[in-house]
Amino acid sequence: MRKILLPAIVILTSLLLIGKIFYLQVIDESLKLQSENNAIKKVFDFPERGYIYDRNGKLLVANQPSYDIMVIPREIKDIDTLEFCNLLGITKETFIKKIEKAKVYSPRLPSVFLPQLNKKEYAAFQEKERKFEGFYTQKRALRDYQVDYGANIFGFIAQVNNHEIETNPYYNSGDLIGKQGVEKQYEEILRGIKGVKYLLRDKHNKIIGPYKEGKYDTISQQGKDLVLTIDAELQKYGTELMVNKRGGIVAIEPSSGEILALVSAPTYDPALLVGRKRSANYTQLYYDSIAKPLYDRGLLAQYPPGSPFKIVTGLIGLQEEVINEETGFVCHHGFYYGRGAFMKCHDSGVSKLNNGIYQSCNTYFANVYKKTIDKYKNPSESVDIWSQHVKSFGLGQFLGTDMPIGAKGLVPDSKTYQRAYPNGGWRSTTIISNSIGQGEVLTTPIQLANMMAAVANKGFFYTPHIVKNIKGDTIDKKFTTKHVVTVNKDYFDPVIKGLADVYNKGTASSLKVDSLQICGKTGTAENKIRVAGKTYQLKDHSIFVAFAPAENPKIAIAVFVENGYWGNRWAGPIATLMVEKYIRGKITRKDLEDRMLNGSLLDEYKKIEDIIFQRNTSVNLDKQNSEATLTNKEEEVN
Repeated sequence: MRKILLPAIVILTSLLLIGKIFYLQVIDESLKLQSENNAIKKVFDFPERGYIYDRNGKLLVANQPSYDIMVIPREIKDIDTLEFCNLLGITKETFIKKIEKAKVYSPRLPSVFLPQLNKKEYAAFQEKERKFEGFYTQKRALRDYQVDYGANIFGFIAQVNNHEIETNPYYNSGDLIGKQGVEKQYEEILRGIKGVKYLLRDKHNKIIGPYKEGKYDTISQQGKDLVLTIDAELQKYGTELMVNKRGGIVAIEPSSGEILALVSAPTYDPALLVGRKRSANYTQLYYDSIAKPLYDRGLLAQYPPGSPFKIVTGLIGLQEEVINEETGFVCHHGFYYGRGAFMKCHDSGVSKLNNGIYQSCNTYFANVYKKTIDKYKNPSESVDIWSQHVKSFGLGQFLGTDMPIGAKGLVPDSKTYQRAYPNGGWRSTTIISNSIGQGEVLTTPIQLANMMAAVANKGFFYTPHIVKNIKGDTIDKKFTTKHVVTVNKDYFDPVIKGLADVYNKGTASSLKVDSLQICGKTGTAENKIRVAGKTYQLKDHSIFVAFAPAENPKIAIAVFVENGYWGNRWAGPIATLMVEKYIRGKITRKDLEDRMLNGSLLDEYKKIEDIIFQRNTSVNLDKQNSEATLTNKEEEVN
């Protein structure tokens, strides 16, 4: 039996191996396709990216044809390099450099030699393509922007880098991928699915037809279209209002969390990042470290919220029952909170909740905050309770929008102050600046717009999002999930009345629009810059938050204008115009419109540039003088 068993095992194993080899080589030909067989050429069919529309069906982003010259280094044979270079307008050095780069990627696989030829360049090359073995053209689709605004929303597409190729098997050298904005966030939806064709070549490397009659070919699938929540006309108007200014505008529909406008200024024409000049244009935008046109201020810029934060201070005071509507505090143009410590205020007399809001009384809200923090047995417990209330409005945390970027902001808690005061000794008056949004609190424009949406809804909000609909698909459920704040619904009515009175008789009364009840709050935030170890005081930031109409609100908005002095000078008029534009579709306050469209803060920004330039020059001169002194001393020693 043993004599039979061993030969039987050997025979059985051999039969299994032979069967497997027969299957792989004769029946299953997929491995042939996976191998780099010289007789088979793999050609990709790139689909069109999905189109992008605004909420009203306006086409924002389409596609245009483009052509890449591809190269397979090992297939290059005796070409006329000079003719090739002259045809494409490149130098021989550039030719050699690109070939070497292609070889590093793979001598056997195709990679992009020269990207994004236009139709004229493509036609000229196609006529002589047969003379340049190893080179061929690959058709792709580039973005065709129908508008010259919204670049921060769209993002752009560019060639994949080595890391993206290594981490995602879908991409090959030369493929395009979404960078920034919705192009990045919704890349897998927009890009579609590549098709593949396998072509058979003869011994002269000429294509003689499809491999196996196209048995293994696949058809490309176009990317899905996106409908954005953005109102294109409102986005355009906001962009125009922010010309020659720096800052951000974020407008949200309170009932849904849909982002109506997301303006960042300064901005750029999205068409700059399409075509052969894309790289040069991107480099220029990237290295503008002062204006920062690639920096989305609406999502990333973190500012002290200033007086708009008083809205939350008041609501928390009501929720914690340390005040009611009739609680009053006497203001003598400020609030003393310690020996020699005085918080200035432009108001005077007795302030209650209503006039405290519309007159923006620092004294009133400092007292409310002090009472809130002093309510519990120790300030650590109080600050943590206060912090949780604030965070329930979406402040001090990533909101979870469907944009690939965002900043957290800052809402301090007890740990913040335990680090700052390791030996203790801090109390409500130590951190009193939080009451008016000038302490450690930092917010982004989108967070403040979301906060106003929560106030407009009397206690809840939906996560802000920028995609309304995906063709053939649905948006994430998290964008239709209600988030309820920790303040009782009943406390919002008196605060909203105060916000309405900001326009009726308060700090924004000069911005009032006939027969349109807007609820708003002016704000001013301190602004400093630190250059080479020295701090400079600059003009304050202008801030304004609002929603309208007061009943059944359709829009909530936050506007930040850097170096804009005070709230109703720049941010207030811009917010008012944006609200009227969206609700009425026309502007009645032509005086505000003319002033905002023609106004400029470039002189203020020039001061910042001068400070940076002069300070850096001074530092460099000091360094040179120091080095010269050292050299002289060395010469004396020698």
